[in-house]
Amino acid sequence: MTVGCDFTYESAVETPAIFQVQPAASDDFFRTSEAWSSNPQMTLRSYTDLYGNPCIRVVLPAGRSTFTYRSELQVLDATEDVNLAAVEIAPDKLPDETLIYTLPSRYCLPDVLGNEAWSRFGATAPGYSRVAAICDHVNSHLTFQYGSSTAWSTAADVNSTRFGVCRDFTHLAISFCRALNIPARYVFGYLPDMDVPFDPAPMDFAAWMEVWLEDRWWTFDPRNNRPRKGRAVIGRGRDASDVAMATTFGGPWLETMTVLAEEVSE
Repeated sequence: MTVGCDFTYESAVETPAIFQVQPAASDDFFRTSEAWSSNPQMTLRSYTDLYGNPCIRVVLPAGRSTFTYRSELQVLDATEDVNLAAVEIAPDKLPDETLIYTLPSRYCLPDVLGNEAWSRFGATAPGYSRVAAICDHVNSHLTFQYGSSTAWSTAADVNSTRFGVCRDFTHLAISFCRALNIPARYVFGYLPDMDVPFDPAPMDFAAWMEVWLEDRWWTFDPRNNRPRKGRAVIGRGRDASDVAMATTFGGPWLETMTVLAEEVSE
């Protein structure tokens, strides 16, 4: 499949920026090609953040500039794993590195939503089925609508308004999981429409979550609420603030942004 994106900015002054648009190395795909380009030409510097996500640093020049990324991936012809028998782990038995994903973060608020989480899901059988029940609820409770939330909207906000985009669905489901002491982390990546019915709001950049059950992370997608093919993870973190597609140290105007995530016919 082909993934990538194009950003066009208008800047009054030179503006440092960070882009997180490159799929992280994974056993789920093989990268056959990759290309970065910019106009005018910019110096690209790569680094890995504290979560292990690949990032690119640039300085946007004054005036109009474009930044482009493309990659060809061979992905597995299979959806993510499902295991209805996967069990929850008691907090004192959780691996140390998972504990950060049980705590509140900027957009995920298990402390605020804790009473609702326990009243709705406390009696549900622990394990994979309880996380699935959380996803079922979030999927039916929220309506997907572009522009219905802002960069400041938290899980509590969208739980109240009942409208959001994929990141909001994910923040809410993560909040409920964390309130129940289930580690849950935010995942950002490309998600093409492969072997699924027509979607009037097709995926490109997308957000989903990974939840720690038994002895590993499991993929759950409260927005689509079904196993999917072709997920290409860009980054993982506590919430969307850790894996922003673009971070600018200034106020350039984003003139256009296009995202590509599509299956390639052979």
